[in-house]
Amino acid sequence: MTPKNNQFINTLISYFLGVLFIGNLAYVIYYYPNVPEWQYGNMLKINGFTVLIWTLVSFFSALISNYSKNYLKGFKYHTKFSILALGFTLSIMVFVMANHVALLLTTWFLMGVFMSQLIGVDSRWGEAREASKFALRYFAAGSFFLSAGVLVLAFQTGDFTLSDLLVKVNSLPQNITLLSGLCIITAAIIQSAIYPFHRWLLSAMTAPTPASALMHAGFVNGSGILLTLFSTVLFASNTLIILFVIGGLTAIIAQFAKLLQVNVKQKLACSTIAQMGFMIMQCGLGFFNAAVVHLILHGFYKAYLFLSAGEEVGYAKPSKPVEVKIKPLQGVVVLFFGVLAAFIFAYLTGKGTEMNSGIFLTLIVAITVGQVTYNIIKEKSLSILQKIVVPPLVFLSGIVTYAFMYKGVTTLMHDMPMTDVPMSLSFIEIGFGVVFLVGFFIMKLGIYRKYPSLYVKLLNSTQPSKRTVLMFKSK
Repeated sequence: MTPKNNQFINTLISYFLGVLFIGNLAYVIYYYPNVPEWQYGNMLKINGFTVLIWTLVSFFSALISNYSKNYLKGFKYHTKFSILALGFTLSIMVFVMANHVALLLTTWFLMGVFMSQLIGVDSRWGEAREASKFALRYFAAGSFFLSAGVLVLAFQTGDFTLSDLLVKVNSLPQNITLLSGLCIITAAIIQSAIYPFHRWLLSAMTAPTPASALMHAGFVNGSGILLTLFSTVLFASNTLIILFVIGGLTAIIAQFAKLLQVNVKQKLACSTIAQMGFMIMQCGLGFFNAAVVHLILHGFYKAYLFLSAGEEVGYAKPSKPVEVKIKPLQGVVVLFFGVLAAFIFAYLTGKGTEMNSGIFLTLIVAITVGQVTYNIIKEKSLSILQKIVVPPLVFLSGIVTYAFMYKGVTTLMHDMPMTDVPMSLSFIEIGFGVVFLVGFFIMKLGIYRKYPSLYVKLLNSTQPSKRTVLMFKSK
């Protein structure tokens, strides 16, 4: 194929994805808040949630495709990248509207196939080929567990459509729903690179930056979509606490591990793993709508970080870790704004006003705002007046934006079962909440640096597969 034909195909795919995004966005705006439900036999089902995910995925795909026109210009496999990215996008769109079990499982597997091919798109590079095969093994394992979990339900209920199958879940024996729930959870945490299945993401550094952006902004978020679709099964199997604990542990460990990385992409990978931990944690609290909001915001944030990673390489200078020292008055300011943010968030969303799992969402907001406030008041380039004015402006705009998105997403998901069901607090959740807070402050205060064995364990746990790093250069 001539370079001119390749350029035409790349441009055509880019324009197609752009038009697809505009069409999805226009559809959502026109019909909001009552997006009509449409069903084609027993194969496809489209509702507000479907179109929301379509809009999100098509936006990122169009953005990354347009970015890659210049970034990958002259790259031998640019057209291959464009076709794989299009296939990946379409597989997600079909997955989220699939109503038949066979179509659902097939498209989930295809998502993994397309992503593994994007990781190893430069087939001349030995490490890229190994990274592709390494990731595909994980994705195949995830597809196996998802197939096992879904087919158990299908054969037990006698229904092979998702809508009919989920209605009958509560009538199934507990051991069946438990087996299915555990399999679905395993499939989800493999795709989101949750510990101990995180090494495939750390080994995927051979992917071109646009492919990494698509992977971190779209692919790893797919578990949030999967868990939302099967929220009824997770409630029936009483497995939410597993999600909560696994997600929380991953969030803490990955944040620790991020501080040890010296490679920009590895830092971003650890950041993604931590954010996926938060998303899984929100699912475990019964707030699948909050998890969807999280995956949307994370997608925007991580796509930006990857597409601007070159600037980080260009301008970053080696520096010693900054020791965290906070004066009493600064501590009072951080605490005040954190508590104030929690009250505003609770007022706007209604979360945290009762003694249930919504308190954890409010706590996360308070910690986030407190951290942002600390970063602002420690910034030497800001005046005292700016340090007083900037924190409330930043967190107020952030919380209002989040609350707006939360309500909008919840409205679009109104016909999805069990997506906003706060859980009653248990001793396990309270105890783990304390552990989470202690871990967070150990990380922020840099106490971990005093324990070399912990440093070594974290560093070793975040190493990519050895065959994906400098194994073929001498050949």
